[in-house]
Amino acid sequence: MATESTGPRRLQIASGLAGLRSRAGMTLEAVAKLSGYSKTTISRYEDWRSHGGIKGRTVRDIAIASGGTAAEVAALVRLAEDMPDGWWVGGAVPEWLHPLVSLEAEADSETAFAPSVVPGLLQTRDYAMAIHLASDFRQPIEEVESRVAARMQRQEVLTRPRPLHLWVILDQAVLKRVVGSRAVMAAQIDHLIAQSQRPNVDLQVLPLEAGAHAAGLGHFVTLRAGSTLGAVYVEMLGGGLYMDTGDDVARYAAAVDYLRSQAVDPTGSREILAAEREEYEK
Repeated sequence: MATESTGPRRLQIASGLAGLRSRAGMTLEAVAKLSGYSKTTISRYEDWRSHGGIKGRTVRDIAIASGGTAAEVAALVRLAEDMPDGWWVGGAVPEWLHPLVSLEAEADSETAFAPSVVPGLLQTRDYAMAIHLASDFRQPIEEVESRVAARMQRQEVLTRPRPLHLWVILDQAVLKRVVGSRAVMAAQIDHLIAQSQRPNVDLQVLPLEAGAHAAGLGHFVTLRAGSTLGAVYVEMLGGGLYMDTGDDVARYAAAVDYLRSQAVDPTGSREILAAEREEYEK
């Protein structure tokens, strides 16, 4: 029996249960009464971002109470019973980041707009350490080191047998902000150049002269798993906001399209990276 789920499967279960209830025109209270579970439990199972465990029997009971067909119920139960714990559970990854890391573990593609720092999946260890020392200034050094190690492990999605396809739109200002030291920045830019040549990594630089752009000021990530499942993560101080409605996903997808059109193409972006790298040799 699974306890902590991985993102796409939990998203499928949550949307599946909510869809059955909506199709039947039932309230949370009605499903709770028929299934024998509390309204809080029904609501939690319909929310893929919830940290609580998922049980196949509970999914079955809720799906039946919501009017699901035998095939629909069986499909949801199979998803619930095939969700192993992720490495991030009980480790150094903050709970609020679990949904993002779990989605990355199974997603096909991820797009990140980075206006302030290099995205975590492309950070060097020294750059990540400098970022964590600045943001986790009240944490013991052992905790900071553990979080940096977890970030390095998270990057394995780029080198797994079926690697995540990562597309990053990086504000040029990120390359000019000295994080750690000039030597750390030089190594970080070298890493970006190397990673940008991987077949599953696309990197575009949004030049300063592009001016105002479609995404405002916030760092955000969009993820896709299959042809229908999508989610958005917006980074905030000490946490993050997750969205998965069709309208939200479509709005951020449109922002990504505009950002790509305003950014320099991958080849030209590597030239910008090389030029910025030279600045750290002076």
